[in-house]
Order: sequence, then structure tokens, then C-alpha cells
Amino acid sequence: MATLAAGAIATAGLVLAGTGWAGPAPAAAESNLSSDTARVAGRWQQTPVPVAKGDLTAVAALDGRQAWAVGYRLKSDSEVEALALRWNGTSWAQESTLPNGSFPGALAVRSAGDIWAVGATAEHWDGTAWTVRTFERDPAGRVLPDAVAITPDGKAWTVGRAVPQSVKSGVPAIQAWDGTAWRHQALPADVGKGELTSLTTVAPNDIWAAGTTFATVSTDQSGLLLHWDGTSWQRMSAPAGKSGEHRWFGGITALSADDVWAVGGRTSNGVEHPYAAHWDGKKWTDATVPDIPDGRLRAVGKAGDGTLWAAGGKGAVSVALRWDPTRQRWEQAADPAVVVRGFSTIPGTAGLWTVGIAKNGDLIPAVRRFTG
Repeated sequence: MATLAAGAIATAGLVLAGTGWAGPAPAAAESNLSSDTARVAGRWQQTPVPVAKGDLTAVAALDGRQAWAVGYRLKSDSEVEALALRWNGTSWAQESTLPNGSFPGALAVRSAGDIWAVGATAEHWDGTAWTVRTFERDPAGRVLPDAVAITPDGKAWTVGRAVPQSVKSGVPAIQAWDGTAWRHQALPADVGKGELTSLTTVAPNDIWAAGTTFATVSTDQSGLLLHWDGTSWQRMSAPAGKSGEHRWFGGITALSADDVWAVGGRTSNGVEHPYAAHWDGKKWTDATVPDIPDGRLRAVGKAGDGTLWAAGGKGAVSVALRWDPTRQRWEQAADPAVVVRGFSTIPGTAGLWTVGIAKNGDLIPAVRRFTG
């Protein structure tokens, strides 16, 4: 059963299976990209949810008839209830509540009876109930996970940061579920301070994690990429930005061992813009993206029709991008019109899910579905 996680180029002229990547596109002025974007056919539809006030933070789909979303309901000014919703092919309904204090922020679904949610804690759903699974103590401090994924053999992994005091003092952290307990994973000594925000699996011995290394007095913030080869985690070289440019990754997806995409953001003159990079099996290379202020990307995935999508945004700005294999660049698609917290493709279809909160109103949960 495929696992869905909510939640990724140096051979010029060689087209790789999956995305049609043929190396970097010719240089183009960023200011011209937004006026030359190809609008993708299809539209986003608002889907009612059984939560009047709160937030939805992650979504994952098994197919067109089965999907799950997690988040919380605001019960009062000081009380929240963590919950899981399920899509039955027609509508969303609340399936369960999660243990108190869980605050789920990421989701991985292997089957209807094998689901992981992580946030303030880690919880597993066996089809009947949620069980808290405590993380192993990290020497660097409290573990704050940001992503979770399940390998084809059923092993779960989570990435985030370990925080001794303030968030800026955090260091990247990874733990693996061995069937009995979560186990702290040793990372390369040169990862420095930073965090991991996303995770994707190809095989039990081929896993990628992405995030950021924090800026220092002498270095800019940079994208962080780690790879698991079945024995150890190794740091991989991420493309370097211009001097004074900060970069980070927010989402990653592996289509095969030599076809991985990572997306996130970068700053230019103090303004955030989308950013994407591609792995061809040998090295990571920057990809061309449209110039959208506050268009940071949070997730990336391949739909059932073969289309590669990325989604995100900041504040009132929401954005969806589509990879154009003919023009060899990312292009802006229809706006999902929701403050995007989570994103998922829908296997077997051209559809997509986004969850979050509505742009208008006070903490109004929103789910939108893209129909291709």
C-alpha cells in the first residue's frame, strides 16, 4: 500500500522519467515570469467541514474515496480539542479526537488502520483508537517534530528539531519508530543549528529530509538536505544562493531514487519568494519558479495524472504551482484561496487537497479540493 505524507541536474538534454526534467531552463528575468504564467485548467472547490472554529494542519489521501485531515477545534478561548476528520468520497466527518495536548501538525497514512500524527507528541491510529508514543529523549533538548513519513516496510520516521531553550537554539532532529519505540538518530556533526521541516521515502534505505540551517553572523540561512542510505544520515550539498540571500526548504517529494524535488522559499531584498530544487541522482540544481512575493512553498507532490504540484503561501497570499515539463519551469496555477497549512495529492486522480483556515474570518477551518 502506498504511503501518503502530509504533511521532493546536471544532465542537460536528458529527460528523466517522472517529471520530464531536462536540466535548468534558460535564464529568464524573474520580473517577466508572473506575467507569462500558464493558467492550469481545473478549479478549487470549497468542501464543508464539521468544525466551526479552529484550524486544520495536515491532510493525506489514499485515493479519491479515502482521505484524512488533522487539526483542532476551538472549544473556548482557552480550550482546544485535537481531532481527525475523514473523507468518505462524498463528505468530511469527524472520525475521532486525539489525546489531549497532541496539537497534530503532520500526518502520514499507510492504510485506514496505520496512521501517524505528530505535533506536540506522536500518536498512532490503529483503526480504532489513538495511542501516544513518546519520543526518545534527545540530548539536545525537547523534540518538536514537523513531518512524518512511513517507508514501504511500515517503519515510521519523523523529523523536526530539538530545542534546549529558544527555537533559534534548536538543532535538526530525526527519530525512527522500530515497532516498539521511537529511537533518536545520530546526524552529521556539520548540520549546525537549524530544523528539518519535511521528509520523503523512496525505500527503507533511501530517505530524504529537508529544512534549513540557521544564519550566523557570517553566513546566510541555507537549505538543508540530509539523506539516509540504510546505515547513516549524510548531509548533501544544497545549491548556494547569492550573498545576502536566505534560503530554506518546506517540502520534499521523491518520485524515484534519481528524481527528487524540494521546495521552499528564498529572500530577495527582504521579500520572500518561491524556491525549488531538483535531485537527478548526482546533484541538486535550482529550478525556475515564478516571482510571487510571499509565495513560499510548503509542500510538493505528484498527482495521479503525472502532474507535479507545489503549494504554499504566507499570510493572505496562497499559491499553487505546476511543473511544465515542456518549458522546463514551474508555473503559477489557480489560487487555492485558503491559508495553506497542509497539502496532498490524491492517488489515482488528477485531484489535490489543501487544508488550513479561511482568509476571511477568525480561525475558520477550510478545505479545498482541486479537480483537474
